[in-house]
Amino acid sequence: MTTAIFQFANNEWLAHPDHSICHDDTVQLVLCFASREILAKPGIYDTVRKKFPHAQVALSSTAGEIFNDRVQDHSFVAAAITFKATTIATAAVNIKDFSNSYDAATALVNKLPQQELAYILVLSDGSMVNGSELVKGLNRAVDNRILITGGLAGDGSDFSETLVGLNEQPAQGNVVAIGLYGTQLTVTHGSHGGWQTFGLEKEVTSAAGNKLFALDNKSALEIYKKYLGPEANNLPGSALMFPLSVIMPGSTQPVVRTILSIDNDESSMTFAGDIPPGSKVRFMKANFDMLTSAAAEAAHNTMPDKKIQPDFSLLVSCVGRKIILGLRTEEEVEAVQESLGNKTPVTGFYSYGEIAPFNEGGNCRLHNQTMTITSFYEFA
Repeated sequence: MTTAIFQFANNEWLAHPDHSICHDDTVQLVLCFASREILAKPGIYDTVRKKFPHAQVALSSTAGEIFNDRVQDHSFVAAAITFKATTIATAAVNIKDFSNSYDAATALVNKLPQQELAYILVLSDGSMVNGSELVKGLNRAVDNRILITGGLAGDGSDFSETLVGLNEQPAQGNVVAIGLYGTQLTVTHGSHGGWQTFGLEKEVTSAAGNKLFALDNKSALEIYKKYLGPEANNLPGSALMFPLSVIMPGSTQPVVRTILSIDNDESSMTFAGDIPPGSKVRFMKANFDMLTSAAAEAAHNTMPDKKIQPDFSLLVSCVGRKIILGLRTEEEVEAVQESLGNKTPVTGFYSYGEIAPFNEGGNCRLHNQTMTITSFYEFA
């Protein structure tokens, strides 16, 4: 397995000098990440197709692009991958053709051949798709037998519209699945947030989908404002600094949920993922060092044998982390590269939601506020 990473700027493909061994005609898979404005330009897919004529091409808009150890905005980055013994199958659906995200997910996976399926990468629209229902459908479709990772497309900090495409010009509502097949491929994953819980645990007593109304039969918004103290005056922006740790009914592992908006009139809070009634929640906080250390730990989790470096690592980090880290955002990517040994080709993006199992394994989950890493090893 060989991976070359590129930037496309000023109508020129610029290969990273450390990861540039690539024969364009033999590339099998190209993963492209760019700002929505760039992906919306007519002909952007044709540009990639001309460069890599025989590859499966997936494109996703972002809230920031990751290129090796750098974080960029309003750029176009790509990973061009050639396998030795692994085969590929791809599929796509559009949420507009289904009544809900669960049905879209199951239909998507059912389009992939199942024999010798080893792994599925999912890149999903991040504005029209319900991420929580998406992962439920994905898990049901594979009967929790296949590793699935990926993320929800971004749109900077605008939260307006996102674009995803497979072998065509990217568009709203698309969900893409890339299946990898064979016995000589190993795919590992790691996902860490670096957040610390504080305050007492409370129960969700009133909620609908991703909208939260009450904790312990009291206004969730008023409780949240009380815990934030002076930071409550800066809502909703300050909410990114204080997400919720959520243990859903039937689960023992918490997921992090980012607050997208508040509604003072109806005393509600809207999250980037469902928070069902009966969930147990606690407030969370973090600092720069904790977030960076967590990113490094996520990378460590993808290296079961520290002597063997991945052939490629895909990073999906949350837009909330990028907003919090600000000018220090590159520190978490640099920490990842250092953990991987500084020689692994790395690309990825800042997302509206990360898809991966818990570190201990199991089925995939929708995460917020994590650095989620998928590493690929081909032993052929």
